Amino acid sequence: MRDNIGDRNGLASGKLRLAIALALVLATSALWAQEGFGTKAPSVTMAPPAAVVVHAGRLGKATLQFRVADGFHINSHQPKSEFLIPTNLKLDAVTNIAVEKTTYPTGQDMSLAFDPGEKLNVYAGDFAVEVMVKPLASVTPGKYTVHGTLRYQACDNAACYPPKNLPVSFEVEVAGGAAKQSPRHSIRNLADPKLK
Repeated sequence: MRDNIGDRNGLASGKLRLAIALALVLATSALWAQEGFGTKAPSVTMAPPAAVVVHAGRLGKATLQFRVADGFHINSHQPKSEFLIPTNLKLDAVTNIAVEKTTYPTGQDMSLAFDPGEKLNVYAGDFAVEVMVKPLASVTPGKYTVHGTLRYQACDNAACYPPKNLPVSFEVEVAGGAAKQSPRHSIRNLADPKLK
């Protein structure tokens, strides 16, 4: 009789171990599916930007280069439907550095196989966003970092994914000393006998 009780406890213990093992396998599988392990997740990356060197009170241009992962596209800054989430660069305010203008590229028109009548305006592959910055005339020469986020929504040919925010930063180097006068202006003055 004792052996039967021991067998039952061993059987119950084995079933419990099996149930725990199955729960762990299912939980791990669910985690891998959520995290996109084993499949390529939609993403956008940013190439390291060159520093913008500019004199105080003058405009300088930062060109930010982005790449959309193969097999995906993201909505352009001006998608054709109000229901689509546009790509948008939001920069945090930096003391003494003004962001004057942000210029987005023109997107590519495309349609998806499941709805060929609807045209989407998207970015795919490489694209660049230009940012015009202007340090105030009173800014101290030195290096300043501009931070922000690129908000985008990636899609493939079958589905769109939740929007993501990509951290963005670039450096603005405010040069010391006065900005040089245009050499063209100096040459014109020397060439014109009335201005001597």
